[in-house]
Amino acid sequence: MKPLTGMDPEWNEAVGDFLMYLRLERSLSENTRKAYLQDITRFHKQLQEAAPGGAVPPRLSNITAKHIETFLAVVTRSGSSARTQARILSGLNAFFRFLAMEKRIASNPCSSIETPKTGRHLPVVLSVQEIEMLLESFDLSIPEGHRNKAIVEVLYGCGLRVSELTELKFSQMFAQQGFIRVLGKGNKQRLVPIGSHALMALELYYPWRNSLNIRSAHEDYVFLNHYGRPLSRNMVFHMVRQQAEKAGLKKTISPHTFRHSFATHLIENGADLRVVQEMLGHSSILTTEIYTHLDTAFWQQTVLSHHPRP
Repeated sequence: MKPLTGMDPEWNEAVGDFLMYLRLERSLSENTRKAYLQDITRFHKQLQEAAPGGAVPPRLSNITAKHIETFLAVVTRSGSSARTQARILSGLNAFFRFLAMEKRIASNPCSSIETPKTGRHLPVVLSVQEIEMLLESFDLSIPEGHRNKAIVEVLYGCGLRVSELTELKFSQMFAQQGFIRVLGKGNKQRLVPIGSHALMALELYYPWRNSLNIRSAHEDYVFLNHYGRPLSRNMVFHMVRQQAEKAGLKKTISPHTFRHSFATHLIENGADLRVVQEMLGHSSILTTEIYTHLDTAFWQQTVLSHHPRP
C-alpha cells in the first residue's frame, strides 16, 4: 500500500514508512492500514486548503496541537459523530507517535488533545428467535442457498469476524475434534469450538462448492463465490443485509451482528467472561465486558416492560 499522490516528498516518505511499520511491526490488517492512510490524507488535504495563497502545508516538525484541533473542528462541522472523530484522532496520534519515536519530530502534537467522549455504544444483537427466523429464510433450492446458510451458521456458531470467515481454510478446520483454528487480528491464533449445526450446514454446502471451477491457489478456502474464488467482505455484508430483509427482521444488521449475538447469548446462559474473551480473541477483557452490559440492558428492559410501576 502506497501513500496517495498529492503529498510533498517529506510527507510521502513519512507516511510510507509508517504504513510499513504498521504492517511489519504491528501486524495490522490491510483494512486498518487503509483507515490510517485515509485519516492522514484527509488531514494533509485540510492543511493544503488552509495554507495561504496555495502555499505548501507545514513541515511535519512544525505541526502543532492547534493544527490538529482545527482539523477536528472541520471534521465536526462536516457532521461526523464523536466516535468518528475519536477514530480519526487515534489514527493521527499513532502516526505522530511513530514520527516522535523515530525522532523525526520533537514531540507528538496529539498528546495534549482530549479524545472526544463517545459514550458506551451497545451493539445490535439478535435474539435466538431472530437467529432462527433468519436461518429458516434461506432458499436451499438455489445453488448458493446452502453456502449462505453455512456462512451465518459459522459466523454465529463460532463468533468470527467477517475477515476471519472469508479467510477460513480447510487446513484450519478440525471437524472430527470439533474446533477450528482462527487467525485473528495481529495474526494471533485461537482455537474456537464449532458445533454440530454449523458442521452440518457446511456438509450440505460442500457438494456445490466442489462442483465449481476452483483454481489451485483457492482450493484451501472454505467459502467461495460462483467463480471459485474467495468471497469478499462486501459480498458477505450484502448477503446478510438482503437475507435479514427477506426474513422480515426490523433491525439493521451486519456480519458482525452475529459475533455480538454469539457473545451475548453465551453470557446470558452463564458462560465465564474469560472464556468468552478467549473465544472472541479480545486482547483485553474490558472489550468483552460490553456484553455484560448488553445482558443488563436486556433484563432491565424486561423488568420495566412488565413492572406495574416502571
